[in-house]
Amino acid sequence: MPLTSVPIQPGFNKQVTETGAEGQWVDGDNVRFRYGLPEKIGGWSQLTTSTLAGNARHQHMWTDLDGRVYAAIGTDKCLLVYYSNTFYDITPLAATISGGTFTSVNGSATVTINISGTNLNAGDYIILDSVTLPGGGATGFSTTDFDGVVFEVQSSTFTSLVLTMPSTETGTGMTAAGAVSIKPYVDFGPATQTFGYGWGTGLYGGSVTNPIQTTLNGALNADTAGTGGSGTSITLTSVTGLPTSGVILVDNELITYSGISSNDLTGITRGANGTATPGTSNGQAHSNGATVTDAQNFTGWGTASGTSSVILEPANWSLDNFGQQLIATAKNGKTFSWNPINANNAALTTRAAALSGAPTASVASIVSERDRHLIILGTETTIGTTTTQDKLFIRFSDQEDATNYSPTSTNTAGTFRLDSGTKIVGAAKAKDYILILTDTAAYVMQFVGPPFTFSIRQVGSNCGAIGQHSIQYVDGAVYWMGQAGGFFVYDGTVKSLPCLVEDFVFTTGGDNLGLQFTSGEIVYAGYNTLYSEINWFYPKFGSVNIDRVVTYNYQERVWTTGSLSRTSYYDATLFDNPYATEFNSTGVPTFPVIQGITNNRGATTYYSHEEGTNQVAANGTSTAIVSFIKSGDFDLDVEGNGQFFMSMRRFVPDFKVLTGDAKISILLKDFPVDNESSSPLGPFTINSSTTKVDTRARARFASLRVENTSVNQSWRYGTFRADTQPDGQR
Repeated sequence: MPLTSVPIQPGFNKQVTETGAEGQWVDGDNVRFRYGLPEKIGGWSQLTTSTLAGNARHQHMWTDLDGRVYAAIGTDKCLLVYYSNTFYDITPLAATISGGTFTSVNGSATVTINISGTNLNAGDYIILDSVTLPGGGATGFSTTDFDGVVFEVQSSTFTSLVLTMPSTETGTGMTAAGAVSIKPYVDFGPATQTFGYGWGTGLYGGSVTNPIQTTLNGALNADTAGTGGSGTSITLTSVTGLPTSGVILVDNELITYSGISSNDLTGITRGANGTATPGTSNGQAHSNGATVTDAQNFTGWGTASGTSSVILEPANWSLDNFGQQLIATAKNGKTFSWNPINANNAALTTRAAALSGAPTASVASIVSERDRHLIILGTETTIGTTTTQDKLFIRFSDQEDATNYSPTSTNTAGTFRLDSGTKIVGAAKAKDYILILTDTAAYVMQFVGPPFTFSIRQVGSNCGAIGQHSIQYVDGAVYWMGQAGGFFVYDGTVKSLPCLVEDFVFTTGGDNLGLQFTSGEIVYAGYNTLYSEINWFYPKFGSVNIDRVVTYNYQERVWTTGSLSRTSYYDATLFDNPYATEFNSTGVPTFPVIQGITNNRGATTYYSHEEGTNQVAANGTSTAIVSFIKSGDFDLDVEGNGQFFMSMRRFVPDFKVLTGDAKISILLKDFPVDNESSSPLGPFTINSSTTKVDTRARARFASLRVENTSVNQSWRYGTFRADTQPDGQR
């Protein structure tokens, strides 16, 4: 029989059944479409050996007046600058806390700082300053072991902090001796989007009035059991002051108990109110000595919080440049600035500082470049009073002055309040306007000059954005992921964007890997102009961290999905390639250098994309990027679709590009509900010299799968041609 081609349209269609998607692609991973043909995506290489503390939420690139290129990265723990292949820590510091003393024990690497009222938590970073140590052999540590060193707080009570030293105490030990001050890193908020009753979320997590605190006497595992991983009791060092039944907080986990026996809390229930899922990957383990807080009277956002549907927004950043000056707004916090050039020519060792005159609690900031105003979104109605934050209120600075926000008759500073929605979610700069998105509506903000400075008008409703960085401007249009699902585009008019993978991305039934909507704030959109792609990286259902991607090719108007997980992404503009960050929730960061660092907040790796065909680590080790694409079912169009069984004797491989080997599978089934299986002789390994492949395949329906599994392999697939003929009815 003659060869017959099976045309397959570009893009994925996951809205129909595989049998209904004849002539279309239905699934794949690590693939894209180019000129209508599917191909494996490009590789990526780690930029430095350093991994960064925390989960990167945003990045921004800019140049100084001398043309030097910088990249700023904001994580939930730090603010960092990447310059000349090196990272620099510019994280702002909170107010210094004085009056601490040291306690240590001979032979132990644990040091306690005795100090009251710090409001610090386990996992926070601090710098020690103004250190003096006792003499007389009390300690074998030196001042340089402490002074200017960054530490991770191992545990904390209302009156002390516990640190881990790189070596053990060789002296007799200190007992509330010496002196030290603490410079905490600014707390930027929760690591993940969570419910409002989670007290252990720093500044945004609520408070307990006159908290009663103690510690664990024995570790708790990440399961449903009590101390040591057994029973339903938790042993404490003291139960003094605790109610006979109630709720305790250990790290970020709420645990209920029904009684007290000696120093044991009995009848416990782990992971109360959704603060953990005991026995799963989201379960929480707690070390011996971890702080225990009575959470019976916890108050979150001014209301009782035994149960809650309130979602606390995770730490996030707005990063932009006002000329050569970096402007960094921590979500619901302060706006900071950092100048790459300063009077001492030591900017890279200088930390960012609060921007003078700016509000102190804001959702986001953005620079209007053509007229040089700094616009602060979702901010305070009274500057400097955080309790007046109105998440629909906008302030903009005087022209050319990012520090002046007080409107007068002689400047262009001003204010405006939006009236649709409950909060401003984010904004994007377009050609001559800024598109501002609330959780329900879209507004265009445009410079018009005096006397009004800016025009702000609503251009869409029922089209709110899901997250601060789910918005992307590309080639004359702004695209975003919707608050309630779906995708939108504004090109002068707000439109819903047709999407053939919508159910897969936004629902969880069947084999759909839908979005975890309660973690939607961390969705990140990044574009790749080389391939005309917008990527939305999102957390799938059940995850608090990004682990999926959905991609729209805005030139070819096709969609793909995949498992590439990037928490931020910046197109190839000032650097030769796109730069992106990947988060490892169990990774131990190496930058900044932090004494006693743990994997409690994970680590971020910085990659350069579209390089080669593999994933390349900093040490040069290559790992295969496994990719595949699968078609919908096709059948014989003889006396009806699928009426006859099909016999496929051979097919002819057709690759536009083939580096190394690829595999082709012919997947067979007799009825739509059947599980498909590979043809008897497959899968087939294809190389550049393969001319034809004998298959011996027989079924009513067949589909095509193209893939690679090893390093140094890449492909772009062409047209499928096969020798098929009828083989009876049944």
